Formats: sequence, C-alpha cells, structure tokens
Amino acid sequence: MQRLYVVGIGAGDPDQVTIQAVKAINKIDTFIVIGKGVEKQELLDVRTAILGEHAHQQFQVIELPDPPRDRRPGDYPGTVDRWHAERAERVAKLFDDIDGVGGILVWGDPALYDSTLRVVERSRFSGEVVVIPGVTAVSALCARHGIVLNRIGESVLITTARKLREGWDGTDAVVMLDADCAFLDLPDDVQIWWGAYLGMPDEMLFSGRVGDVGAQIKAARDEARARKGWIMDIYLLRG
Repeated sequence: MQRLYVVGIGAGDPDQVTIQAVKAINKIDTFIVIGKGVEKQELLDVRTAILGEHAHQQFQVIELPDPPRDRRPGDYPGTVDRWHAERAERVAKLFDDIDGVGGILVWGDPALYDSTLRVVERSRFSGEVVVIPGVTAVSALCARHGIVLNRIGESVLITTARKLREGWDGTDAVVMLDADCAFLDLPDDVQIWWGAYLGMPDEMLFSGRVGDVGAQIKAARDEARARKGWIMDIYLLRG
C-alpha cells in the first residue's frame, strides 16, 4: 500500500461528511476499522451507513481488533503509550497485506482527541498519508445548542474530565468524554451545554445551570450507557 487516507467523518450524521471527505472515500480500496467489541457494534454500523451513502466504488472493510486497555490506570500516560504501541504494531502488519489505497474513517476530526495519526506515525508506514479534516464534536455541540463557542475576546480550553478534577480556573472549557460526570463537583451556577451521540438517532442534549440540570444529565447518561453499552459525550462550561 502506497497511500493511506485518514478521513474525518464528523460526529455521526452522514450529512456532516464533507465533499472533500466524499472524494477521498471514493479513492479508497480498503477501509480499516479498529473494532471495539460487540457493545460498540453500533459505531461500526454508523461507519457502514456512511460508506453506503457516499462510496460508489468497489471496496473491502477489514476490522482490526483493538488491544485491551485499562480504562482507570494508575499511570495514565504510560498505559496509553503502551496501548498506542500495540495498536501501531497490529496496524503495521495489516498495512503490509493491503494492495491499492487504504483508508481509516475517524470520528470528528483526526486532529482533535484521536490517536489515529499517532498510531500511523508509530507504525512507520512508508507511503503517503493524506489527512482529511472533519466536523468536530465541538462544532456539532455548539451547532445543536445554537451557541457560539467563545465569548468575545475570551479563551476556550479543550480538556478532559481528569484535568477538570485537578482544578478549573473558570476559563470557558470544552470537556471530552466525562465518564464520572466531574461537572457535578462544580458550583451550581456554572452554565453547561451537554450532548451525547451527536448526529445519531439517540442524540441527547441538555443545557442550563449545573445545579438545575446536572443530576438530569447524569441520570440520562447512566441510563444510555447501560442500555447501549457505550457513550460518547461532550460539554461546554462557562463560569
């Protein structure tokens, strides 16, 4: 394989796939999907639906099992580094067996909180890597709530729940994938705009003061996570 496309496909809505992404998708012979088990079959189904709508050529899909990972490690950076190394090793072996043009579909944008480009770099792929940007979950969240991401002349921090728990100085912040609803520890008057499964049929949206909607968000999140087996969520905070 001499060329690999890493294609951002948005947060889940097939209509969020850009014209540039559609053009790239139709140049790909083999799509590589890193599988995450039966519980996340729906994620594979959404990718399949996107290909069904936008791909008009003959192609194959190869599902690559994801290495196991400790989700609550004591050494977070070290654990993620080892996980990426295992992913890169598996991907490298697969690259050697693919003829033609390969492609990896990435949720949102490949440059924002996604490991695909790091894994490809570590795989020592010798061909050309073409990156296609996508609609981010941040953009999708703001669009669905009908808000502007930043206040006039102000900064926005993009961070994780783990970092939020370590301390928040009140800067407007976007938080990705908060498994434990860290926002519940914030003052009641903090404003939150929250969303999950953005662009998908089960999309959920809440907004308001943490003191008013925080418990509702947690209840809805817990129920959806138990029912579906997975959840991808994001929220914006303003102090």
